[in-house]
Amino acid sequence: MSTKVNRRQKIRYRIRKKISGTAQQPRLSVFRSNSDIYVQLIDDTNGTTLASASSRDKDIKAQQGTKSEKSVMVGKAVAAKAVALGLTKVIFDRSGYLYHGRVKSVADGAREGGLQF
Repeated sequence: MSTKVNRRQKIRYRIRKKISGTAQQPRLSVFRSNSDIYVQLIDDTNGTTLASASSRDKDIKAQQGTKSEKSVMVGKAVAAKAVALGLTKVIFDRSGYLYHGRVKSVADGAREGGLQF
C-alpha cells in the first residue's frame, strides 16, 4: 500500500476508536473515490446499515454539475432517507479524509436536509 493510503488508514482507525453509531444516533460514514462519493448511516451496535446514498444513484447521476455539487445532492439524499426513518441526529465520520471539498459538501448537504451533527 502507498504511504498516502496508510496515513489515511491510521487516521481512520484513530477516529473510529472515539466515535460509534447507535440506532438513535447513527454514524454518517463517507467514502470518497476519484470519481464518486458514497455515504452510509451505520448502527455500530447491531452492525447494520440503516440508509445509504451515492453519486451513482440514478437521480443524482442524471444531474449535471461538478463533483462537489453532486456531493451536496448526496448529502441531501441521505438526510431525506434519515428523516423518513425518524432520525435527526447523526455522528459525522470523515473516514480519514480532510474536512474539505467533497467531504465538507456532503456534510453541508446533510445539514441542509435536516440532519444535526
